[in-house]
Amino acid sequence: MKMRFLAVCTALVAATALTGCSVLGESDGGPQKVTLWLMKGSASDGFIKKFTDSYEKDHPGIDLDVKIQEWTGIGDKVNGVLKGKGKEKADVIEVGNTQVAQYIETGGLSEVTLEGLREWGSKDWLKGLADPGSVGGAQYGVPWYAANRVVIYNKDMFASAGIKTPPKNRAEWISATQKLDKGAQQGIYLPGQNWYVLSGFIWDEGGDLAVETGGQWVGTLDTNEALAGMDFYKQLQALGDGPKSSDEESPSQAEVFARGQIAQIIAPPGQAAQIEELNPALKGKLGFYSIPGKTTEKPGAVFTGGSDLIIPDHTADRKAAVDVISALVSEKWQTELAREMSYVPNKTTLAHVVEGNDGATAMAPGAAQGRATPKSARWAEVEAKNPIKPYMTAVLSGQDPKEAAKTASEAISKVLSSDR
Repeated sequence: MKMRFLAVCTALVAATALTGCSVLGESDGGPQKVTLWLMKGSASDGFIKKFTDSYEKDHPGIDLDVKIQEWTGIGDKVNGVLKGKGKEKADVIEVGNTQVAQYIETGGLSEVTLEGLREWGSKDWLKGLADPGSVGGAQYGVPWYAANRVVIYNKDMFASAGIKTPPKNRAEWISATQKLDKGAQQGIYLPGQNWYVLSGFIWDEGGDLAVETGGQWVGTLDTNEALAGMDFYKQLQALGDGPKSSDEESPSQAEVFARGQIAQIIAPPGQAAQIEELNPALKGKLGFYSIPGKTTEKPGAVFTGGSDLIIPDHTADRKAAVDVISALVSEKWQTELAREMSYVPNKTTLAHVVEGNDGATAMAPGAAQGRATPKSARWAEVEAKNPIKPYMTAVLSGQDPKEAAKTASEAISKVLSSDR
């Protein structure tokens, strides 16, 4: 998915390819060109150049051509490559984790199930990255990196309220937030339409946004489990003055937090840098903790954003494409990327590599419980219409939750099951 919530300050440019030695079979006697598409904002200039230089050094005769792509319009470009149409070619492509299903439906993806098991340690992959990249037990998307929401809090406000340690479960979270919600100070700023946060609460209750049954997708916001998740959202949202009819970007919750009257927000840790830039007085006063779950033993489920890597069937050299992915998902480069960009690595077994980075460390427990949107190829159309948002506003405004959820579920079902 488009990583709207990642605060990345560096712009990306394609790394300069180094000249390699000749490769047999090349008509011009030059190096073999392998093309890697990365999305703008996914990695820094420094990471891309360092990776390219290292890869070409370790693979004599390979010219790794890294091309940076914009999120806008990327679907058509990727589909063009997968169908073998147009002039643009790619051997490895970075795609949003929730986009993989639509590309699988389009066709033209190379299956990587065996490589995942034999070479890439797929048994340890983050569920929120791996699941959207598979269909019927066949793997097509290779997890690359993850990012998810945590609670960003004002340390001074916590100390003033006598809260010595961050809450570890929902009951403690509500109790602490009630203490923080006093006078002009808001215990938490939670806008009414942050459906990513709601998704985690629903998953904690054992519910889902939609499920496939008998080959048909249906919306499930009206189940008891999903309604319980919405009820908790309502309890938490009431402990602040977040608008009921807008999301986290209208207005920007980072800007609201920077005004200095908010104790907590739920956001990717990268937003802390944005907050500090807006209000330098808050520098060093922001802390992070994982979104609490129903019990202390299990952190809250979170929506996992991030990227997978895919190989088009039309690649000129599948082995070379596999080799590039092998390098990108290796412990060395996973560590480098995670530390450089404050990401969560693609495996639960690599969570330790971000120790010392408070924001990324807070993300890791949630990432282990991470989930993604339903694996329907049409989910992007649901998000475009997004009946979840008005449903949330309706419940927060006092309408009957069951009726509002039924209306939203029917709207989801209609989009997911209708003919194109």
